[in-house]
Amino acid sequence: MSYHIYGIGNALVDKEFEVDDAFFADTGIDKGMMTLIDEQQLSTTLDSLSQRYGLTKRASGGSAANTIIAAAYFGANNYYTCSVASDDAGDFYVADIKAAGVDTNMDGEREDGVTGKCLVMVTPDAERTMNTYLGISTQLGAHHIDESALSQSQYAYIEGYLVTSDTSRAAAVQVRELARQHGVKVALTFSDPAMVQFFKDGLKDMIGDGVDVLFCNEQEAKLFADSEQLDDALQALQQVAAQVVITRGAEGALIWDGQQQHQIAPHAVTAVDSNGAGDMFAGAYLYAISHGHDAAAAGRLASLASATVVSQFGPRLDPEQHEPLKSAL
Repeated sequence: MSYHIYGIGNALVDKEFEVDDAFFADTGIDKGMMTLIDEQQLSTTLDSLSQRYGLTKRASGGSAANTIIAAAYFGANNYYTCSVASDDAGDFYVADIKAAGVDTNMDGEREDGVTGKCLVMVTPDAERTMNTYLGISTQLGAHHIDESALSQSQYAYIEGYLVTSDTSRAAAVQVRELARQHGVKVALTFSDPAMVQFFKDGLKDMIGDGVDVLFCNEQEAKLFADSEQLDDALQALQQVAAQVVITRGAEGALIWDGQQQHQIAPHAVTAVDSNGAGDMFAGAYLYAISHGHDAAAAGRLASLASATVVSQFGPRLDPEQHEPLKSAL
């Protein structure tokens, strides 16, 4: 088997800024939310952020990319399907993801256009707010899928954000169907409460007849189930997933492994940046289960890894930070 995980998701160059709450009051940006913006809004907001605060960090991002890279840094062999343009940001993106040891369909000729960007605004309370210009990522389609790489993978990992574009959603559905044909297990993340709130029917299309592993946070789980009770939410998710992983922030996580529940303890840290916490949790978890560990061990690693990532700036850890975390296994 060539790959542990085959991921598909939006490719975004993350630009991270440390801001204060006054910025949201001045600009009317919704704090704590992921909001899709157009190219003009990107330009205006980026200018404002750069002049007022200065750039803190830049990285190849997108939710699933962060997950795939985290799993690769733990030791998994991974492939990532995405869409970036033949521009400077696209060049940066491909070089960055290849440097992390991840194979990609973008390692060759790329189409003209604008590579997607995500402006990540982090406040002193560690809350992250994202304004996303998808650019050429909206054109991520079935023609980008590498069926050979997918067929040689243990897991396919599908990003919930793909639900916002008809072509991307269709590509996500095709990845799930191809994975089923080739006996590859399917994992999916809801990605963001807004995806469940506004695109639930599309997410259900992506889930289809069910997935092997479903990642979500507590708010997303409750929105999916239309219930304020976590038990009800878990029961609803058990109807569509063989394994359910619900992250609960400072409460740790709740995992259903198909037979029993596991309460995963949190790690007390001083959070400085919540950006990437869920992505890291999924990456660590997928690394562990694709390397023979059970759900409880995977949850322990994921809890420690996500606590570590929120204690520093940026959605990812440095490569050398991953190996010591494996003691949690």
